Amino acid sequence: MAKRKEDRALERNDDLGYPIFVAQNVRDELLAFLRLRGRPSAILCDANRNVRVLAEEIAQAAGNVPVLRFTLGESRKRLATVERVLDAMVGVGVERSSLVLGIGGGVASDLFGFACAVYMRGVRYAHVATSLVAMVDAAIGGKTGVDLREGKNLAGCFRDPIAVFCGVDALETLPAQAFREGLAEIIKAAIIEGGDLFALLEELAPHPSRRWPWLELLPAAIKVKTMAVADDRLEAGARATLNLGHTFAHAIERASNYSITHGNAVALGLRAAGLLALRTGRFSRDEHLRVLTLLALVGLPLQTSLSPDAIFTAMRSDKKKSGGRLRFVLPRAIGDVEYGVECADRTVRAVLGRLAHPPENVRARR
Repeated sequence: MAKRKEDRALERNDDLGYPIFVAQNVRDELLAFLRLRGRPSAILCDANRNVRVLAEEIAQAAGNVPVLRFTLGESRKRLATVERVLDAMVGVGVERSSLVLGIGGGVASDLFGFACAVYMRGVRYAHVATSLVAMVDAAIGGKTGVDLREGKNLAGCFRDPIAVFCGVDALETLPAQAFREGLAEIIKAAIIEGGDLFALLEELAPHPSRRWPWLELLPAAIKVKTMAVADDRLEAGARATLNLGHTFAHAIERASNYSITHGNAVALGLRAAGLLALRTGRFSRDEHLRVLTLLALVGLPLQTSLSPDAIFTAMRSDKKKSGGRLRFVLPRAIGDVEYGVECADRTVRAVLGRLAHPPENVRARR
């Protein structure tokens, strides 16, 4: 594996009008930011032990800020949890002029961000991302929300944080499965961007992902998202490219009753999007094979035993429908992605049927 530059102390992205900090450890930058913007009135955190310890350290350093802990996970990403968060914020005296700090992964950023967006019609919110999914996707771009019984992320709003902090050292505490799931979002970004980013992942894929040059990769993946969001803040157009694979992925999550986690579902969704692009004459088999090989090399799943009918039924509640029709994001090439594509139901069902079978000619991880 080629050596990569790892000695940069800090990367900062301001494309969206608020700072996104990436460093090996963001504690000093976070505390400096809080001294400038004001002591938070509360810290909201996932009750996961590693996240809780981090939250308590930051709370003490920031001046004994109250820490409010919540047991999270996709099954608890619901309005009932938001109500508990809101009640807890009232209990510690959070005011409309307050700053609230959230700490946790993707579910935490979605749910805490939504709670702060609706609390007293909006309080300032900053997030410390502790998972790979949160760092490159969920915590960035201002999408907040929760799931309803009928589908994923059906209740929410756009509300930007005032800052996001991404410490590479937090990745060291992630379980192997959680770390691997975040790679799906990195690969999605690389398919959208193409070029050097995708080639770099192909070079790195045979090597243990925890040893990858994350101080280089995180800013590159974040840049893909911020550039798409900056031109389309409310997802009226090209920002939809960031949903590559996600129409399938969200349906797979729901059809499995969330036993298939988001990152694994995204990997399956990327395969499905590639298959649909192949069937509609948009994508080459060679490039599709490159994507599948990359997913396989990092240990992500490419097949599922879920019923195609169950997945298709779950897709019908996708929030990205227009005029009652599903719209897909499909690759035309690595680095060229098309959004707003309508496809015949029978073609979509045929693709879902293929997910029950392993892909051919794909080199799996050693």
